[in-house]
Amino acid sequence: MNKHVNRRIFLRGLGGAVVAAPFLSSVAEREAKAQSAAAATPTRLIAMFTHYGCVTTRFFPKKSHGALTAADLTGTTLEALSPYVDKLLIPRGIRAMNEWTATMARGQGNDPHTQVAGTFFTCQPVAPNSDSPFDFDQAKKNNAVPIGPSLDHVIAQQMSPKGTPLLFKVGGFNDTPMSAISYSAAKTGFPGYTSPSQVFSDLTNLFKTGQPMSADTYAAVRGKSILDLVADDLATLERFDMSAADKAKLEAWKALLSDTGAVMASAQCSQDLANTLGATSSNVSGASKGGGIGKDNVTAKVTDTMDAADVYAAVTVLSAACNYNPVALLKFPPNYVFSGLGLSKEAHGLSHRIGDATMMGTCVAGVIDMLQTIDKYYAAKFANLIKMLSSIKEGDGTLLDHSAAVWFQEMSDGNAHNLNNLPIIQAGSAGGYFKTGWTVNVEDGSANLSQGQSESECATANDTVDGSKQTTGTDPKIANAPINKYYCNLMNAMGVKAGADGFPAKGGSAEVTHFGMYDNTADFIGGGTKPAKINKPGEFTELKANS
Repeated sequence: MNKHVNRRIFLRGLGGAVVAAPFLSSVAEREAKAQSAAAATPTRLIAMFTHYGCVTTRFFPKKSHGALTAADLTGTTLEALSPYVDKLLIPRGIRAMNEWTATMARGQGNDPHTQVAGTFFTCQPVAPNSDSPFDFDQAKKNNAVPIGPSLDHVIAQQMSPKGTPLLFKVGGFNDTPMSAISYSAAKTGFPGYTSPSQVFSDLTNLFKTGQPMSADTYAAVRGKSILDLVADDLATLERFDMSAADKAKLEAWKALLSDTGAVMASAQCSQDLANTLGATSSNVSGASKGGGIGKDNVTAKVTDTMDAADVYAAVTVLSAACNYNPVALLKFPPNYVFSGLGLSKEAHGLSHRIGDATMMGTCVAGVIDMLQTIDKYYAAKFANLIKMLSSIKEGDGTLLDHSAAVWFQEMSDGNAHNLNNLPIIQAGSAGGYFKTGWTVNVEDGSANLSQGQSESECATANDTVDGSKQTTGTDPKIANAPINKYYCNLMNAMGVKAGADGFPAKGGSAEVTHFGMYDNTADFIGGGTKPAKINKPGEFTELKANS
């Protein structure tokens, strides 16, 4: 059972081990300062990930650079986000890595989804490699995995109490390498949670009222152990000549702190908050039975629009409010049939426009409208996530203000499988790090960046389409700013540190300027045979609040 480590208990445990040790004054000094100054508010990253891209022509606002208004979202897929337009940041002109092409022009030749999903948050090639784009039957192509860890783990290693992120697989669907996105290390997939009840039981153990946390407690919540907090004091203490009995007491005390852990609840972590969010025992139980996304009221009736996907989101928001984990990932399932939205074909086949996983054929009648139905559903889920985060007061703002909530999509257009002109929507400034209320074209600052060509095919009945030609995508010559730079933004906003080379490193002290193996999709050809190279290091300064 997780314990709420009270500061007095902490100090009492310290005193019991080192009675009358005046050289531990810095601990008391920190406590005195904490009584007169509010603790720094932690920053969270909450990512939502959906598969198969979107109808880009209906998704993006026409304006690609400048201040956003609700009118800019009217008539688009993002209209549901209008109430929160001043909290939004839409980075435009970004390319994800390792794009599949029929001609091997821009990435590996494994699979249009395996290599894209595996590389999305890692910016690393997948292995084993294949250079045969249309040989889909090879087991190695479907089971290839990235050769490095994903962003969620890189951040969590430095910022999360347990060193791992909170990964929810919405609807209880397990992944294969073709759809997995979270990797704790090279070729090591992360299982995460398929049921919200698995985390909810931990959170209920944290429910209690109390005083605001001290600065040291907040540091522990952000992943720093209590032993780390008093490392200097202990080093000083251990240099003193002491009896064997005193040394044994000190070691026993250190072991006690290590066993206690670092997960501590904030004062707002309570059953009342859980109820307000819809994270009730009955809802969590209903959502944990699996499936149930895309349907209204499949769990207890909390609101007219709450479904099982919202319950996963509610538990995620509750975990953020309880300081359970500052890094969370809500992953929606692949190959899902949204029967609750009136659709009878699964999302992957619809994204190909022909109703199945092949690339050439006759368009499904009305397929563009079907795809936008799915897109709007996801937008509504993201809007509800923002609503929950913005409803919780925290410090001088809300939980949303102290978070970066980001909706990532596997690709841009699902038929073209293109990765340039990527749809990314962020809400929240991460404690003032990012500018909000803006759409920012990071490639060239123009306000008329293309919305893509998603409706260039399948506009009329009996149209045919060939996805290998990528005609529904965006011209590959534009919207190519590397996603690695945005990841550097997110890591720096979270407080992740880098080594002297700019790559994230535990114990580092520098700003993060490098991430992944490559930041040019063409460099992935061959699967890591080219020397590692980041061509455009640093973050997108245009996205920062002070730019």
